[in-house]
Amino acid sequence: MDPSFLNKLESKLMQISHGIPHSTQPLAVTIGNFDGVHLGHQAMLQRLKQTADTLGIATCVLTFEPHPREFFTPEQAPARLTSLREKLEYFAGFGIDRVHICRFNRPFSQLSAPDFIERILRHGLQTKWLLVGDDFRFGAKRTGDFSLLRQTGTEQGFEVAAMESVTLDGLRVSSTAVREALAAGKLAFANRLLGRPYSISGRVVHGDKLGKKIGFPTANIQIKHNKPPLSGIFAVELSGIGDAKLPGVASLGVRPTVKENGRMVLEAHLFDFDQRIYGQHVRVDFLHKLRDEEKYTDLDTLIRQIELDVENTHEFFRRNGAETDVKAKDA
Repeated sequence: MDPSFLNKLESKLMQISHGIPHSTQPLAVTIGNFDGVHLGHQAMLQRLKQTADTLGIATCVLTFEPHPREFFTPEQAPARLTSLREKLEYFAGFGIDRVHICRFNRPFSQLSAPDFIERILRHGLQTKWLLVGDDFRFGAKRTGDFSLLRQTGTEQGFEVAAMESVTLDGLRVSSTAVREALAAGKLAFANRLLGRPYSISGRVVHGDKLGKKIGFPTANIQIKHNKPPLSGIFAVELSGIGDAKLPGVASLGVRPTVKENGRMVLEAHLFDFDQRIYGQHVRVDFLHKLRDEEKYTDLDTLIRQIELDVENTHEFFRRNGAETDVKAKDA
């Protein structure tokens, strides 16, 4: 992981550890994948922090990399909502003291539920208070559950609490619900489930410069995972270049007009912007879906559609009062 990023997290006093955990102090712990860090996850982090403050102990999030389903059935694994880096940034924003990342591999997957409690929770993390979701399962073949945790906690001196589901408009807030909303183009609802705009972050990398050639230069943002949960053309804001958010229109897809069997690419055309920002780490917030990606017969037809996309994006920002007066130069 980028050393400058780790230094940034350390400046927020958040410790990151890997491997077999070793804590010399009692901890308030919560466990999960936290993909998306949606409203339900945020409620867990807030409760963890509040209880830890009451008990006078530090907080710890125990998470897994890769996602267990990516390990067992990679071809069927759900699209990731957040990269590990993005999750760590959100944890730091909630004031979490420590994140322990368990490498999910074959030996770890074969750890029995009692061994997980003994080696990871009790001896590794010195768990004093544990918060898990109401449907949490763990250990080899998912044999461990809340009942086992509570029974073991009573016997061995740590408290276990269950976090009830958070609902929105009668729907349980979950990573699955967010993915389904994004895939269906229901960006506004997905963003309500997340409590913020859905975003993708990454470094600006060199592309094939086609956008510049046709009059719409773009910032090409590196995607860590080749299966994002949404695709299409979007009104976006880009953060990470100065203090202001930069409005623009972005394409997330395989660019069928110019590529055959292309890989997923995220390109953002920023309005009134002309700076060289290669190598910088930025975040793209997805605010509104304009349309699905389409294949056009020629570049002229594509250019006319991009012009319309830019016009519609300007109108979206005018209608929502979100467009900023950015005067810089194009990437």
